[in-house]
Amino acid sequence: MKQILDFLPLIIFFAVYKFYDIYIASGVLVAATTVQLLITYIIYRKIEKMLLFTFAMVAVFGTLTIVFHNDAFIKWKVTIINWLFAAALVISHFMKQPLIKRMLGAEFSVKEQVWTRITWYWVCFFMLCSFANLYVAFQMSQEAWVDFKVFGLTGATLVSTLLTVFYLFKHIPEEQRKELK
Repeated sequence: MKQILDFLPLIIFFAVYKFYDIYIASGVLVAATTVQLLITYIIYRKIEKMLLFTFAMVAVFGTLTIVFHNDAFIKWKVTIINWLFAAALVISHFMKQPLIKRMLGAEFSVKEQVWTRITWYWVCFFMLCSFANLYVAFQMSQEAWVDFKVFGLTGATLVSTLLTVFYLFKHIPEEQRKELK
């Protein structure tokens, strides 16, 4: 249920864009993300920080897109979010509290060097996505950007998540690996 709820605003944005335009789709994205936030709270009685952050970014950049009637704002949102994720990972790494380890450390007991490699992999991934987004957003058509954002970046993130899980699984102790099967 949670996974469907996580992707619902993106799916609605895509559908509305295909039938209307980027401005109406941006408004609907803000509304859908607000509804997602409310439903999440009603079902789980809490809201994760990541969802609050996403909501804030969508609300700000979506609203700017509508108010100024300029699609550059919604296009920049993707890049700025990726830069902020990369920065958060770098800062957490140097503070000796890697975010990825804090998120997944309870499920996976691996050596610190594995967490370091994963952290830097995701920093590179987010930076690559941010620059790819800038290129597609400002060098290609709006429709190409929407398709890239919905399918390309989402697909790349899912593949990277799977690669991370496989990499972690490869490096966990044999006893823990048997418990996870």
